Amino acid sequence: MSDVVVHKIVRPERTISGSWLEVIASNLDYHRATFLWKCEGLSEAQLRQRPVRTSGLTLLGLMRHLQGVERHWFQRTLAGTPPRFFPYRTYVTAAGDEWYDESDPTPARDVYEDYVEACEESRQVFARVTDDTARIVSSSEFGATDVRFVLEHVIEEYARHIGHADLLREAIDGATGE
Repeated sequence: MSDVVVHKIVRPERTISGSWLEVIASNLDYHRATFLWKCEGLSEAQLRQRPVRTSGLTLLGLMRHLQGVERHWFQRTLAGTPPRFFPYRTYVTAAGDEWYDESDPTPARDVYEDYVEACEESRQVFARVTDDTARIVSSSEFGATDVRFVLEHVIEEYARHIGHADLLREAIDGATGE
């Protein structure tokens, strides 16, 4: 049995012309797949590696964080429902933010399956909550904002963390990508 956690990832084609919601949904799925593509072919040990000396980030930690991003913004903020977060071990940073503790023993394969499930849950919520993109929602981080802003913020989260994933992956095994 292979110890590879994330197998072959095929990134979907992005919608580059269409309704705003079609473009956003397509870009979200593209970024989700791009993040997993950065994790493709790695073992649990590699996903847990801290390959950048000046950072505590790992690919597995980013995967835990992104499942939280999905559930927080889609379920809590857009749908107004309490998310079901996996009970990963966390800690509070010096800045007062909560972050995932890398000593969490949850197997990487379980984290991966949880992340995939969170993305699917978000797709289902997206279909229900985007009929009025000007609808105002409350956010603990930004205050009153509209659905469009929240969707763009999730893409911003992915863009930032895919950049981190690029650097981590290259430091782990030299693999680079676009």
